[in-house]
Amino acid sequence: MDAFEYASPTTKEQAVALLAGEWGSTELLAGGTDLLSLMKDYLVTPKRVVNIKSVQELKGLRYTAGSGLRLGALVTIAELVEHPQARKEYPALIQAAEGIASPQIRSLGTVGGDLCQRPRCWYFRNGFGLLAKDEQGGSLVADGDNRYHAILGNSGPAYFVNPSSLAPALIALGAKVQLFGPGGARELSLDRFFVIPKTEQDREYALKPNEILLEVLVPPATKVRSATYEVRQKEALDWPLVAAAVALNLDGNKIRTARVVLGHVAPIPWKAPEAEKVLAGKTVTEDLAAEAGQAAVSQASPLSRNAYKVQLARVAVKRAVLQAAQGGV
Repeated sequence: MDAFEYASPTTKEQAVALLAGEWGSTELLAGGTDLLSLMKDYLVTPKRVVNIKSVQELKGLRYTAGSGLRLGALVTIAELVEHPQARKEYPALIQAAEGIASPQIRSLGTVGGDLCQRPRCWYFRNGFGLLAKDEQGGSLVADGDNRYHAILGNSGPAYFVNPSSLAPALIALGAKVQLFGPGGARELSLDRFFVIPKTEQDREYALKPNEILLEVLVPPATKVRSATYEVRQKEALDWPLVAAAVALNLDGNKIRTARVVLGHVAPIPWKAPEAEKVLAGKTVTEDLAAEAGQAAVSQASPLSRNAYKVQLARVAVKRAVLQAAQGGV
């Protein structure tokens, strides 16, 4: 990798002051499980790396009944999985975290890093750019090997899928993120944190180049039953082909409101309001769960080689709904 400056601030103010106003010249180092790979492959070549591991304000996991769950950006996946109150209150989130199959990555990888990791699209990872265009401006993905690419939100120019394991569950649970930059802190609903880039200079999230992610705030899950269901090609370390996270707000056995969010099917975690509408006001049955699964993919537009993901997403939603109704078991 190229030579770079290295800084290790101890406060969020120091960290932000070390960041540049445009993407690429500076990068943040937390767990490093994604950044180091990007740098070794020369996909990013920062002039300065800002290590935020010593910023104590970014650490800590706290749960209170009235406020919910507070996850510092530097909380590791292992810390999240091992937290007894998080396991009890947020099954969907824990199931998503446990899906990160490598103990090494769970020990080093952070909540903030999971949300901010770059796409795993093999065109991007092999140096063809975020939008993977040829010399004439056409898409390499649309006309190429798109087995693992988007089936929703894929009208172009982005065809990759969002790689976050935690985001679908957190969005289904109504999470917010706090960001910090030169102008101070700002709060954003997590579903608005992710954006579909239009140019190669864009990133896949609403974070500005000189901002850092401080924490994730998950509201209390009173009367909410949740679950995450992932479909994988193999159980070893890999990203899912499809994931579905469901949060059901219950009134007795009847669903008052529902949130359904798909993962690994679109350039952003994909909310499925069609499925939510099917579920609202009804009691969960296998037929209803199947109907919700069908509704969730009603707008899918598969590419030439990934139509199989439509059926996987349909089944993932059905099974997540059934699991959530049973308390996430």
